Amino acid sequence: MYFETDAGDGFRESGFSKERRLEPQITLGLLTDATGFPLMVQAYEGNAAETTTMLPTLRAFMKTHGLSEVVIVADAGMFSDANKKAIEAEGLSFILGARTPHVPYQVAQWFREHPGEPIPDGHVFTQPWPATTGSKARDQVIYYKYSADYARRTLKGIDAQVAKAEQAVAGKTAVKRNRFITLTDATKSVNRELEAKARALAGIKGYVTNLPNPTPELVIGAYHRLFQIEKSFRMAKSDLAARPIYHRTRESIDAHLSIVFAALAVARVIEDTTGWSIKKFIKTARRYRTIQIQAGEHTITAADPLPPELQDALNAINRRTRAH
Repeated sequence: MYFETDAGDGFRESGFSKERRLEPQITLGLLTDATGFPLMVQAYEGNAAETTTMLPTLRAFMKTHGLSEVVIVADAGMFSDANKKAIEAEGLSFILGARTPHVPYQVAQWFREHPGEPIPDGHVFTQPWPATTGSKARDQVIYYKYSADYARRTLKGIDAQVAKAEQAVAGKTAVKRNRFITLTDATKSVNRELEAKARALAGIKGYVTNLPNPTPELVIGAYHRLFQIEKSFRMAKSDLAARPIYHRTRESIDAHLSIVFAALAVARVIEDTTGWSIKKFIKTARRYRTIQIQAGEHTITAADPLPPELQDALNAINRRTRAH
């Protein structure tokens, strides 16, 4: 979350920005449930790395609610090696995206046993990963799932990059940043070994967990619900206009975040109840007004008639509210 100022103060500081902004900012730690409903938000210094905010946010949430166990679902980019070791040291469970820098043994074995055959769409390879003797870490399981559509899109990108690399090596275009070009002194060449590895990994996505007795359906299904968290962040930033922040003091900033957090919770309930996006709901509902006119001892109410679709949505919200 960025601020309309150009000077940091120790809390509002310039840091890594995916949008490449230079203004001072703060880093947010947002916890949600599997549906994207917000559970907790915490603010950190703007120059704090995302990977350092996860564990403090989790500890605060577990302490507040008296929880002894949670299952953390996160993208590989959010999980540093230090984070992973700390999570394991505290005995917590996780489901993470697994980095695959090399062709997994099970995948390579499949290619050896099925030469020239494509991997069936949706096929899952399972790789047990026992904990080392004397370690506090639990046994882990890594699942590698193949998606034909993901492979198609990845191979299209590889083809384009290799073609550019070949053009550059042939001297027909300038040498630009390209992972398939190898420079040895003044000699350029296409890295065919890297190309072969990239093609072998096309369509493969890894998932790792330390849950006891996991299934690929549980692990992969839980991981793919991460888009709900991204959706909550997008809603907070755009639909709820959480930024830029014009407050200066920490107390005011925390109050601003509390309001945004509450609004996000209400928005997710409205979306879940009505099936509408919050943008559609606001755009539709804001046109209609109810006016009360006091005439002596009489109160006259004038209201715009609501379209059936909006009335149905409001009725659904009222039913849910009464049920709780």
